[in-house]
Amino acid sequence: MKKTKEIRILVTNDDGIDSPGIFALVHSMKRLGKVVVVAPDRQQSAVGHALTVSDPLRVVPFHRNGEMFGYAINGTPSDCVKLAMSSLLDEKPDLVVSGINHGQNTSINILYSGTVSAATEGMLIGIPSIAVSLASYSHKADCAVAADYSFDIAKKVLKTGLPEGTLLNVNIPAVPKEKIKGIKITRQSDSQWNDHYEKRIDPFGRDYYWFSGEYKVIDKDLETDDAALLAGYVSVTPIQFKFTNYDAISKLKVLEKKSK
Repeated sequence: MKKTKEIRILVTNDDGIDSPGIFALVHSMKRLGKVVVVAPDRQQSAVGHALTVSDPLRVVPFHRNGEMFGYAINGTPSDCVKLAMSSLLDEKPDLVVSGINHGQNTSINILYSGTVSAATEGMLIGIPSIAVSLASYSHKADCAVAADYSFDIAKKVLKTGLPEGTLLNVNIPAVPKEKIKGIKITRQSDSQWNDHYEKRIDPFGRDYYWFSGEYKVIDKDLETDDAALLAGYVSVTPIQFKFTNYDAISKLKVLEKKSK
């Protein structure tokens, strides 16, 4: 009798390997198969798709409750996925899951998100990938509901796969499970940040600035990620990395010029 191949899942995040969100995610992913954790050794929120190119990367085993939990990397979320694929894993995983992030990653936030960038890195390598975020910035927030939805969505992705060049960006309301209205496939909203940097003075009398911008949800269409999330739905947005504006190409042809 042929032995069934064990599912392999790579888990990472941008909140750091000791974040409550990644603990909850790993617990749920273990119900699906073998999990390997490769995550930043510290907080890496809003680093986007940054890579470490001028400093050495170090891999340190991380233990939790006396047991091996995963590998901590002194780099970015994208570093973690690239290093795992090239040097740490014996086999290519069947799935990459990044999260559970503390704070939603909707609309324009995906450009800044280390959580989404890590999943993007998995997608670029050709692996079905999911980014998961909980709409609460509190590290005391209960991640159990988000972990349950992560399990359900990951299970379906493992069964059906994803379109080529596409990853799933999942955002989950921070409410009890009975108050969640369901799962909704969405598009990115047109929300925006009104940036504000508060000027402060350090103990040495030097000026410094602290970001405290306001996030404004502009697009109230229920088919968008922000609106669906606010209405109590789990938002699932298929996203891709291609930024080309194909509609603009023909209009910009006037800029073309051949060298003499």
